[in-house]
This record gives sequence, structure tokens and C-alpha cells, in this order.
Amino acid sequence: MLGLPKGKVFLVPWTEDWDRLFQEEKDKITSALEPLKVKVHHIGSTAVPHLKAKPILDLAIELETFEDGSKCIEPLEKLGYTSHGTNILPERFYFTKGEPRTHQIHMYEYGNKFLLEQLFFRNSLRKNNKLRVEYEELKEKLVQTNHENKHQYAEDKTNFIQKVLRKAKE
Repeated sequence: MLGLPKGKVFLVPWTEDWDRLFQEEKDKITSALEPLKVKVHHIGSTAVPHLKAKPILDLAIELETFEDGSKCIEPLEKLGYTSHGTNILPERFYFTKGEPRTHQIHMYEYGNKFLLEQLFFRNSLRKNNKLRVEYEELKEKLVQTNHENKHQYAEDKTNFIQKVLRKAKE
């Protein structure tokens, strides 16, 4: 149900199980990070009903301060996550779980622009069926040309995502 082998890119049909698996992981994370006050969001394609997705749960953790991220490393490692620090993606701590990879965490300070954009894009796909279908068709096309290059696959989706974000600012 979950798991994407290293270097591979493929899509699977959306399943309601992803909502349940997210809630279970959110509960574990929230408990492990106490007493820190965090918000855990389900982001990425698995968070959008009926959208095909890579079988990885993407989670965003919202922290009161960015410095609190350092306090989260050990508790998340006890849950099976690997910390990749703050240098892979801008303004966030990044964690992965599993091989094949089953979960990714993007950890931001409250109100971070990248987090807000991820939430806005997710919500846009949830609300607009036409947009969701258009995005899924693009993803299916990109999988055909990038089935062994996840970085190119992600980069090739950027124009579509930026177009949606720009329309919101108009």
C-alpha cells in the first residue's frame, strides 16, 4: 500500500486507507513530540481524494519556532525516521521513513511561505475536480518519461504548481 523504492517513480490509485494511515502517523508524531506544540498536516497527492499518487505519505509539521526542529530529531528517529537536516529543501527540516520510502516529513516554522503554498495547492486540488484531473494527467505523462528520475519528475511538475499559485495571487 505504501512504499516507493529508491530511484523509482510510479503512481497508484488513491485509497481511503491513506487518510487512516495519516491519522495514525499524526497521532504517533504528536505524542512523540510532546510537550512541543505542533500541527501535523497531510500534504502531497495522497492527501487529495481520488488523485493518483506516488505511494508515500507526505506530512508537514508546523513548529512554533524553527529552532524547535532540532528538538524533534531524536523523537522522530525513535519512530523510524531518518533526519536529512535543513540543507536539502529550503527553510525546513526534512525526514524520511522506510526503504522503500513510505513517509516524508517537511518541518516548518509556523506561517512559512513554503508550507502555506503546499496547503493552498492541496486545498485547490481538493476543491476543484477539473484542476485535480488536469494535474493527474500531467503526473501520468511525467511518470512515462521520468519513471527512474524522481528529481526530474518533481521539477517537471513545478510549472503547473506555480501556475496555480500565481492564479491565487491575481
